[in-house]
Amino acid sequence: MQNQKQTIRKIVGFLNNPEEEGGFWLPNIQRPFVWSEDQICRLFDSILREYPISTLLIWKTKSTIRHRKFIENWKDTLRLSDFYVPDDDKKKCLVLDGQQRLQSLFIGLNGSFEGKELYFDILSGDVAAPDDTRYRFKFLAPATATFPWIKLKDLVFTTRKQREIRDHLKEEAGRALSEAELNKLDDHLNLIDRTFKMDEAVTYQELDSIDNPELYTEDDVVEVFIRANSGGTKLGKSDLLFSLLSASWDVADDKMEDLLNSLNAHGFAFDRDFVLKTCLLLLGQGARYEVSKFRKPGVREDIEAKWGDISAAIKDVIDFVRGKTYIQCDKALPSYLVLMPLIYLRYHFTGAWKNAKDVDIYLLRSLLAGAFSGQSDNLLDALVKTIKESKSFDLEEAFSVIRSQGRSLELTEDRFWQMGYGSKTIHLLFNLWYPTFTHVPAYDNNLPQVDHIFPRSRLEQVKVINPATGRQVMKYREDARNQLANCMLLTREENGAGGKWDTLPKDWFINKPKEYLELHLIPQDPTLWEMDRYEDFIKARQTIIRDRFKTLII
Repeated sequence: MQNQKQTIRKIVGFLNNPEEEGGFWLPNIQRPFVWSEDQICRLFDSILREYPISTLLIWKTKSTIRHRKFIENWKDTLRLSDFYVPDDDKKKCLVLDGQQRLQSLFIGLNGSFEGKELYFDILSGDVAAPDDTRYRFKFLAPATATFPWIKLKDLVFTTRKQREIRDHLKEEAGRALSEAELNKLDDHLNLIDRTFKMDEAVTYQELDSIDNPELYTEDDVVEVFIRANSGGTKLGKSDLLFSLLSASWDVADDKMEDLLNSLNAHGFAFDRDFVLKTCLLLLGQGARYEVSKFRKPGVREDIEAKWGDISAAIKDVIDFVRGKTYIQCDKALPSYLVLMPLIYLRYHFTGAWKNAKDVDIYLLRSLLAGAFSGQSDNLLDALVKTIKESKSFDLEEAFSVIRSQGRSLELTEDRFWQMGYGSKTIHLLFNLWYPTFTHVPAYDNNLPQVDHIFPRSRLEQVKVINPATGRQVMKYREDARNQLANCMLLTREENGAGGKWDTLPKDWFINKPKEYLELHLIPQDPTLWEMDRYEDFIKARQTIIRDRFKTLII
């Protein structure tokens, strides 16, 4: 392993450039770029403060391993598959550790972030605490940027002399700069030259598989990658597991991206963790999510060979959930684990899946009771074992297994009323309650919104005297304000600007038709809508709600 050093400007020139040591590229095993604008700006602040940039890890190889370009103009909607380059056996350098930093440098010095370019406040630089930014950077649309904001790439990649740049910036200011400002301008131009162009600030370790092909095989490099990225929070477990899978299956990322796009096209938020854990369960590896399982002989090959059937099983179950149950959106599915036994049934026993009864009841009861909360690996393994032995799905058997694992399926009245504002299950209940609402709009901001009937701000103003202290205290604590009987579901138009907002129920319901009150299970006695009748309103509405959902409550 060799240590190399380069200036920042030079290292950025290596990215996507086959003329420089074969170019720096990203291997298939790398996760997507995840840094935000703020994180990128902090990196550039650190550079000007001359903080060290952690050592990068590079693999020099002629392997035909799949790799992709660094992204110059970043947008959140980009697909990684659009940036892959044709495989070849030419010399190349693949970045194993340091993608986020290099990608940030590339965006800031060569490209853009969501159409905006990186600008530097040339007059910033006042003393700041170590955790605060000292040198101000911001992504701006070029048309909106004015002095002292200067496009950073124009300062780093320029052939002009400092005197010329200084004179140009003085003109850009549009006013006379003070002596202190002129000194700061000179200091910062010198600082940029030193940190980006002169100092060899970037150190990278090089694994050379060209000169030492036996020392660093592809399997060795994957192992190095995992060990380099497994510390701290750099990579999640799915990233590590996926790196093992994609190292031997070069189109794994394309397949995963296509599957997740399909699953999440209708308001859900499935991720790689869910898919990879499901793969292990379907292929007889158990529910526990471990890196060692992906190292076992045949597991990765099995996933690749059976991916089509695995994808079909997952999509079939999700289609059933959307089409045959009241679960219409991500918020109404507090635990995705509840789906895995059904996917196992669909994958191994397709005929039994087609004829399965009471699947909707299984989902509803399990989710409302929180049967899959916490550590659920043993429960999943037990349910899969029962399905494997019976080659079918039986509701009572499934419930028996769940109870045998010490988990309750009973929705007691106390638990039911706890499904108030902010609970994990209120959206599932409201999917049942409001089946005609559009729970999966085309635009996320149009999602229906849980609203307090008696506004929180008004309830917080109600005070009583504490007899022990003689002081005024809040009468209705958080649990009283957020309780289910004080919640309703409104469309975004109803609850947005000019809508209900903090309107009291006596004013909001006064002109509403009877059908509206019945939809929201509102007591129709107008005297209960008064602020001083809050507790009476809650009792009356609880009676109506209890009657509406009496089949769920024990």
